[in-house]
Amino acid sequence: MEVAGYDRARELKAFDDAKTGVKGLVDARVEKIPQIFVLPSDNVEEVSDTNRADFSIPVIDLEAIENDSIGHEMIVEKIRDASETWGFFQVVNHGIPVSVLEEMLRGVRRFFEQETEVKKQFYTRDVTRKVVYNSNSDLYSSPAANWRDTFFCFMAPNPPKPEELPDACRDIQIEYSKHVLRLGFRLFGLLSEALGLERSRLTDMDCANGLTFVCHYYPACPEPELTLGTSKHTDDVFLTVLLQDQIGGLQVFIKDKWINIPPVPGALVVNIGDLLQLISNGKFKSVEHRVLANHKGPRTSVACFFSTSLAPSSKLYGPIKELISEDNPPKYRETTVQEFATYSYSKGLDGTSPLLHFRI
Repeated sequence: MEVAGYDRARELKAFDDAKTGVKGLVDARVEKIPQIFVLPSDNVEEVSDTNRADFSIPVIDLEAIENDSIGHEMIVEKIRDASETWGFFQVVNHGIPVSVLEEMLRGVRRFFEQETEVKKQFYTRDVTRKVVYNSNSDLYSSPAANWRDTFFCFMAPNPPKPEELPDACRDIQIEYSKHVLRLGFRLFGLLSEALGLERSRLTDMDCANGLTFVCHYYPACPEPELTLGTSKHTDDVFLTVLLQDQIGGLQVFIKDKWINIPPVPGALVVNIGDLLQLISNGKFKSVEHRVLANHKGPRTSVACFFSTSLAPSSKLYGPIKELISEDNPPKYRETTVQEFATYSYSKGLDGTSPLLHFRI
């Protein structure tokens, strides 16, 4: 509901100019969320029936991937089914030590909970900067701001110099990125096989070449029923590998319902991105998801996106030739990663998939 005398543009600018994000509001002990965060009344969706046993996201054990051919085939089959049906799955025994996962989440908290003046030096809306910290990349275009702060940088193919990364999480960020890049190559191999292609096909297409490293911090919210941590969206990338803490709140929209993806200790969440749906000609699904706001917090997460994103590119991606036929013609036009990401970024989290723009 619109508040009398409410000047949204002025409120947004005041929030942005403070450079302290949502955490700054929580530190100031707000008891009601500012109007810029309140969802329009027609956007407040019922969150119910989200724990049904028949809607559990697959948890896939990768332990047998290397030495057991039968186990390998079973993993490929599970990934195929999950990618076609859910667009989401969790992986365990993925090769990244639990100690690294835990230290990465601690590093996120260290960054957001350090002295405000130190953190402010990274605050910017210039996405070409080496490290970008802000609250809501689409702050000025979205119908309601999300209850979260974020920092991100591109860790591949041209990562920042170590000294350009924040002290609070520099070492673990570099280490974790290396682990995720290795895992990404393994996942793209399995996904290639799940499409009936050579194991190296997706990596040969450079799908694993770019890594965008995005750390989210969701402070406890005094009125979580009025806002969201992250609005519903699909990921405009090839693949996402997500590390989440144990608080929960991630939901995926499947069969007309919002379904919880509960945290599994030591697991990573993997989801198909828009670009993988495009090149698989719709065989693999990029599915809408969101994050709820919560009385508990802070919730922390690290999303690693496999994509070269906004970096200049001329390489065209379209439906893979072996996956199309007379009976299954191309569903999408060719595009570059840069064109796709630029369109998606300009659109913001408006609840519609950027893939619609590229449909034939």
